[in-house]
Amino acid sequence: MPKFVFQLDGVLRQRKFVEQQKQREHAERQAVLVNMEGELRGLNEQVQLTNDQVRQNHLTGTLDMNFLAAHRRFLIAMQRQALALVQKMAQQKQKVEEARIELAEAAKQRKVIEKLREKHFERWRAALKHRELTEQDEIGMQLSYWNMTEVEDAEAAT
Repeated sequence: MPKFVFQLDGVLRQRKFVEQQKQREHAERQAVLVNMEGELRGLNEQVQLTNDQVRQNHLTGTLDMNFLAAHRRFLIAMQRQALALVQKMAQQKQKVEEARIELAEAAKQRKVIEKLREKHFERWRAALKHRELTEQDEIGMQLSYWNMTEVEDAEAAT
């Protein structure tokens, strides 16, 4: 039985490779975003912890205004840092979305070639089946002819 050979198999392999590459890029960008989210959570936890410590330890008795001013400066610095991080996260989300779109396009391109391969395979299989039926018809015709000639030879002999 002949083997199916897809002429664009190299193109299909290349498209699969591109799709895998786009998956890696998307995953890397997503990982950076997740790290940024973790960093933002860390900043928030640090601010909460510091506020809790100030409430528990420094708001009783005589107030140290220098300490409270330093704490306020610390909170403002943390807010600025968080704001900068949120802006970076927005940019990273845009990069993740771009990578997702590129990945979807690469998957679409791969699927196009796979559909083409399926169509070629179906045509090849139909042609093979047609050829086999033609060969079977030919064999049937030859057997029928041999049977007729044997019958005619047998009648001529008697």
